[in-house]
Amino acid sequence: MSAAREYDVIVTRTGIAPGRLASSDRYDHIEVVGVDDLEVVLFWDVPGRATGKMEAALRSDLQRMEAEEFIARWSAVESEDDY
Repeated sequence: MSAAREYDVIVTRTGIAPGRLASSDRYDHIEVVGVDDLEVVLFWDVPGRATGKMEAALRSDLQRMEAEEFIARWSAVESEDDY
């Protein structure tokens, strides 16, 4: 089954400035949650300047991957160098 039918991405920004203007000490939160139960499956604290890039990569992979493939790929991501 398509990952987009199983999961959704929730981004919580911790500042009001756009990510590209965020201070170097700002960290935003990105969660991948199950659509049926809203249970958090994956979670990252991401530097504010990298949030947009990671969110775009997650949403792209949600559309093109199967659910199992998506979880396997993103479970290995620990930093912005991994995606």
